[in-house]
Amino acid sequence: MTTHASTTDTTGTATPAADACEVIAADAVPDGLLDAFWRYDAALLANDRTTLDELFMPGPHTIRGDGRTLLVGHDAIAGFRSARAKVPTRAVVHLHVQVVAPDAALLMASTRDGDATGLQTQLWRLLDDGRWAVAAAHVSLPTAAPQPVSGAGSGAFDRTVWRAVGDPLAAATAPGPLDGYGLAVKDLFDVAGHPVGAGVPAWLAEQRPRTHTAPAVAALLEAGAHAVGIARTDEFAYSLAGTNAHYGTPPNPAAPGSVSGGSTSGPAAAVALGQADVGLGTDTAGSIRVPASYQGLVGLRTTHGAISTAGVLPLAPSFDTVGWLTRDVRTSALVAEALLGQPEQAGDDAVAVRRTVRLPVLEELASTEVRNAFAATVEALCEAGELPPPEPDDLQLPVLERWFTAFRTVQAWEAWQAHGAWITAHPGALGADVGGRFAQAADVTGRQAEQAREVVAEAREQLRARLTGTVLVVPSASGPAPGRTATGERIEAERAATLRMTCLAGLAGAPALSLPLLRPADGRPVGVCLLGAPGTDHALLALAAGLEALR
Repeated sequence: MTTHASTTDTTGTATPAADACEVIAADAVPDGLLDAFWRYDAALLANDRTTLDELFMPGPHTIRGDGRTLLVGHDAIAGFRSARAKVPTRAVVHLHVQVVAPDAALLMASTRDGDATGLQTQLWRLLDDGRWAVAAAHVSLPTAAPQPVSGAGSGAFDRTVWRAVGDPLAAATAPGPLDGYGLAVKDLFDVAGHPVGAGVPAWLAEQRPRTHTAPAVAALLEAGAHAVGIARTDEFAYSLAGTNAHYGTPPNPAAPGSVSGGSTSGPAAAVALGQADVGLGTDTAGSIRVPASYQGLVGLRTTHGAISTAGVLPLAPSFDTVGWLTRDVRTSALVAEALLGQPEQAGDDAVAVRRTVRLPVLEELASTEVRNAFAATVEALCEAGELPPPEPDDLQLPVLERWFTAFRTVQAWEAWQAHGAWITAHPGALGADVGGRFAQAADVTGRQAEQAREVVAEAREQLRARLTGTVLVVPSASGPAPGRTATGERIEAERAATLRMTCLAGLAGAPALSLPLLRPADGRPVGVCLLGAPGTDHALLALAAGLEALR
């Protein structure tokens, strides 16, 4: 039996999409089912998240999948949807209804958006209160998707990940070992012909296109890589969550429904999604290592000063470093050779690691699940002969807190020196979280910063002595990526614990490499971080190649 649907939306007005769609059903369609479907379709096109949440069945067993991710549970689906920036414009042209039980029906809808076609499948269940709700949904990606084009005005790319893309945005300038590798550039680096946006729309509106390309970007183009595009960052890179108040949160395909990690959030998501091979970014207090940990990537923060930060918008120059994310160690090593030179040219001793050290004071900051998984993983790596037997370090919590406070004070002081005048002249330009952070930074006095620098110098000297001939092994973050629906307090608590782990590399000016080696019980990834003495970037990568092989 073929019927033509006619329904109304929540305002009582006839829904044009329903009038234009052919509905095909072998049996009588249960009352209310089509009304619920078209209400769902209207909410999808309007990005009405409240209605969409209502129309998905509550509970932990509701599922939603597409060509990239599988979400399990109503909360995970709601969290994924909360970051939607691109709203579909397609229309349903055919709707097939298969009634499988008095309280269940399978709906398959073919859609069209210009020349692109798609298919969405939903299992609807009749709830006890008489409402129809989606219990399971699958969306097939369009078979002829629009091609990305350069420029911020294009709607053919995910704006939570990218600010601008091209084919390519910047071409390779010479052949080299990175031929064919696509590069996602964090929106802090100068790229000739494009402004720097720094994750802040009001800042971007005042910027002119840069006339030169940052040396780090230029070196990768000279090694054969091409820039796919300019990828998102947290506002002025002063965050670790990846939740930008203006552009949304990039997806995290390794932990659907969870935050992406920042501030190198866009490049990390681009690499995790397979849209780029290398995500070039910066790391001040963990902004390479945390997104690598949350998204199951390899992320290297390089030795402070080893790579030029010219043409890179600063946050805290005492700690700012260039770094990158990849899906494997081999690619990361190729990037290291392009940016740091060959190991022998960099004076890097590949056999410098003679002992492994663990820091109980840091491990105690991690969640129980992460601590257990970390201990088991390190033990297994040592038994396999890939790491020397670990020795505990006696660093005490009061010392760590003193160092951490000094780190945060210097970081805040330098961040305010870099951006305070502009922020003062543009009230309301920042989101609440980053805006609050800068407001606190504004209160740091020069005297406080000077005293904190003395503590940082002390910490640097002690840490470098500890790191000689040593690899320090710690969790990359205190836990897996928090859910998108997590409260601000929960995210801030995770940030505070993680920063105490990540600040040591900044204090020491040392390289730190996050590897996707941990999988706690819930399946969301967490990294294992290798911290070495300054100048041992290549040595860490050589060590990591063996660890990766045991995954």
